[in-house]
Amino acid sequence: MADRLNGYRILILETREEAQFSRLLAEQGADVLQCPMFTIHDAPDPAPIEAWIRRAIERPLDDLVLMTGEGLRRLMTVVRRIGVEAEFVGSLAQARKFARGPKPGRALREIGLEPQVTTEKPTSEGVAEMLSKLDLRGHRLGLQLYPDKDHGRLIGAITTQGAEVDPVLPYVYDARAADANIVTAIEEMAQGRIDAIALTSSGQVRRLIDVAKAHNCEAQLRDGLTNTPIASVGPVVSDELKACGLRTDIYPANDAFFMKPLISAMATALTKNPPRAAER
Repeated sequence: MADRLNGYRILILETREEAQFSRLLAEQGADVLQCPMFTIHDAPDPAPIEAWIRRAIERPLDDLVLMTGEGLRRLMTVVRRIGVEAEFVGSLAQARKFARGPKPGRALREIGLEPQVTTEKPTSEGVAEMLSKLDLRGHRLGLQLYPDKDHGRLIGAITTQGAEVDPVLPYVYDARAADANIVTAIEEMAQGRIDAIALTSSGQVRRLIDVAKAHNCEAQLRDGLTNTPIASVGPVVSDELKACGLRTDIYPANDAFFMKPLISAMATALTKNPPRAAER
């Protein structure tokens, strides 16, 4: 199984868990081009985060919705800094916990907890659909948010069900510093130096296009993507590609929307032709 992607140059757009993705690709022999899309920082003002943590301890939540694993990990950094880890974890243990996809579930397990429910659709809409089936009247619901997303519709949907929503946003993105990396990646694709681009979130698609527009290279990006196989981890990414007038060339088999099945699908598809570097 090892070295199936030997010689193939794969572009990945780094976000929260792409280090693991890069390692898995490298284990298959791929030459991985990592393109940081943004850096993540703690929220600039820690006071609201600390206050949310203390509220969760003093008045344990009935329900907790985790939108990202990164969010819980950032919360735990603050929890440990202010010295209330045992109290906070004990409080969360009493709450019914919902995870937007598998990543928040992994973060919960790092602190010895489990999600009671994981969304089938790892989107805000999927979270709203999941919660709509529950009786939330009179519940205090903690909602961990993530940056660069208008969560008003989700919060409104939960409030309409009679819950008191207590949101927290524990981190921010700094995207500007990564623009140059993305422009370089666009140039690499346009020049035929990439065997495939692997996308693991819909935000990566939007970010690529936004940066290309900002730097007047959208035509170059679309030309590059026309000639570069696009691998999508699942339906959310593929839907975003379609909405942007792009296609999905490689997709995990059997609806297994995870990194390893995506890599297997890439190996199957790409090895039908030699690496582009060999052709040159």
